Amino acid sequence: MARASNVSVLATGLDSPRGLAFGPDGLLYVAEGGRGGTTTTVGRCRQVQEPIGPYTGGMTARISRFGLDGTRSTVADGLPSSQSTPGTGSLVRGVADVTFVDGTLYALVSGAGCSHGLAGTANGIYRIDAAGSAELLADLGAYRAATTVAVPDPNDDEYDGTWYSMVEAHGALYAIEPNHGVVVRVTLGGQVSRLVDISASHGHIVPTAITYRPDMDAFFVGNLGRFPAAPASSMVLQIGRDGSVSERATGFMTILGLVFDPDGTLYVLENTVCDEPCRPRPNSGRVVRLRDDNSIEPIASGLMLPTAMTIGPDGALYVSTFGFGPAGAGSIVRVAPVGC
Repeated sequence: MARASNVSVLATGLDSPRGLAFGPDGLLYVAEGGRGGTTTTVGRCRQVQEPIGPYTGGMTARISRFGLDGTRSTVADGLPSSQSTPGTGSLVRGVADVTFVDGTLYALVSGAGCSHGLAGTANGIYRIDAAGSAELLADLGAYRAATTVAVPDPNDDEYDGTWYSMVEAHGALYAIEPNHGVVVRVTLGGQVSRLVDISASHGHIVPTAITYRPDMDAFFVGNLGRFPAAPASSMVLQIGRDGSVSERATGFMTILGLVFDPDGTLYVLENTVCDEPCRPRPNSGRVVRLRDDNSIEPIASGLMLPTAMTIGPDGALYVSTFGFGPAGAGSIVRVAPVGC
C-alpha cells in the first residue's frame, strides 16, 4: 500500500523506535529499543519459553531527541535491550516509552531482567537526569513476578513483563503490560499499585496503548490482539481511576497507539490492516480518527510497521515506524493534520 500524501519523514536511522513525546523544550524525545545483544542467562534464571525465548541481550538501547528539522542528539544510552530468538525474527525491546512530569524525563524500560538475558538489570520506570543518567524509580519486573492476573496465558508468559506504554495523570505514572493485561500506577516516590487487571473482564487481548483524557478523568486503552490478527478484532477501552472498564469503540485492528487532540478527537494507530487474518504486514499500518458517530475515518495509510504515536505542538501526529525491524531501519514520520 502506498504511503499517504500527508505523511513526511522527519528522521531515519533509528533502532526499533517506540514511544515518543514532546518535551517542555519543544523537541521530540524518542524511545529506542536498541540492537539487543549476545549476553545470555541460560542456566542462571527462569527463561521465556520457546520459541520466543531464550532471549539474549545487551546495553544498546537509548533515548534520542529530535528537532523539527530532524536533527538528532542522544539523551541517554547504554540502556538494557534484548531480543527474541532468530526463529521469531530477533524482535527487539529496550526503552519502550518516554514521558515528562514537571519537566523531568521518565523512561519505561521493557528489555531488561534476567529472563531477557540481562542479569542485574530491571524492567521498570527510570528517572533520567540532565546528564543522561538513569535512576530506577520502580522495579516493574519484580512487581510482575510477584503478582498474578485473573486470566493468565501459559503460552504467552513473560516473567519480567513486556511493558509497552505509559502516561502521566495526577502526578503519577501509569504503565501497561500487554502479556498479562495489567495497568499499574507508579507514584513519583516509586510505589507501585494495580489500577486494573484487564484480563479479568476481557481475557488475553494484549492491551498495549494507553492515554489519558483529563476532562473525562479517564484512561483509554487499545489492544494489539493475538496473531494471526483478524479484521475488527481490536477495541478501545475506557478505564476509570477506580479501575472500572467499559468498551468505548470497536472495529479496529492491531492497535499500538492512541492520542487525543485538543478538541477531544481520538486518533488510533493500527500496526497492520488486512482483509483476512494475517501477521504483521509491511506498509499496511495506518492512523484513523474516531468520529462523533463512532465511525472510523482513515487519516494516513501505508505506514511501515508503526509502533507508537504522539501529537505535536503544531497539531500534527508523529509516528514511530519500522519499530519492529533491523537495526538502523526505524524512522519517525509526521502526519499532517487534516480537516475534521
